[in-house]
Amino acid sequence: MIQLQDIRKHFGEHEVLKSVTVDIPVGQVTALIGPSGSGKSTLLRCVNLLETPDSGVLTLGSETLHLTPGHRPDRAAVQRIRQQTGMVFQNFQLFPHQTAVQNIMEGLITVKRWDKARAHARACELLDKVGLRDKVDAWPASLSGGQQQRVAIARALAPEPSLLLCDEPTSALDPGLAGEVVAVLSALATEGMTMLMATHDLRLAAQVARQTVFLLDGAVVESGPSQTIFRNPADSRTRQFVATLTGEAA
Repeated sequence: MIQLQDIRKHFGEHEVLKSVTVDIPVGQVTALIGPSGSGKSTLLRCVNLLETPDSGVLTLGSETLHLTPGHRPDRAAVQRIRQQTGMVFQNFQLFPHQTAVQNIMEGLITVKRWDKARAHARACELLDKVGLRDKVDAWPASLSGGQQQRVAIARALAPEPSLLLCDEPTSALDPGLAGEVVAVLSALATEGMTMLMATHDLRLAAQVARQTVFLLDGAVVESGPSQTIFRNPADSRTRQFVATLTGEAA
């Protein structure tokens, strides 16, 4: 079970998340959509505690954290949560001084304590999975944006996380290169990878996500099956947002 209950987060006086509750079905993809500043990226980062919520309850597998104002969560519990997640960032965040295969190996060697031969084999397997087996020894600077993001996805998958978090995975890419990333994420969804992604790309959300959550001003306006959210939303604010992004607004 993966569940966020009554998650609240402030940055100074600004309340970014207002009592957000989201259930993330295992084996499915959930998309977080909403305008810039709606809180979707912050909510995503709260799942693996890159941002610590002010309050709320986070459940990931058998681990449950009860977060309360003024109290830092137990460090060991935080590590147990993080070890169950993989993170794909908007701007790739590959190590520029390491090749594609080395980027994927790094966490396996330094965190998982795998030997180099085992880590190399796993990294090559994942590069093959994302269609980049021929780029094993390529430097990030020599790769296109789509290729860098596919390496980043492979790196996030390396430790076999139970939940893959994707923060605007296609926003830094032009449509052609974004298509490469959408194809990889679609394949992972078909395999039953549990994913939570923050995205403004409705093509990605509609194609990959089974469930979509619409956030506005830090609160959940509407959530449900993606086809319902995109084709027949119940809330007028959802209809307006979806129509604007699909070019159907007047």
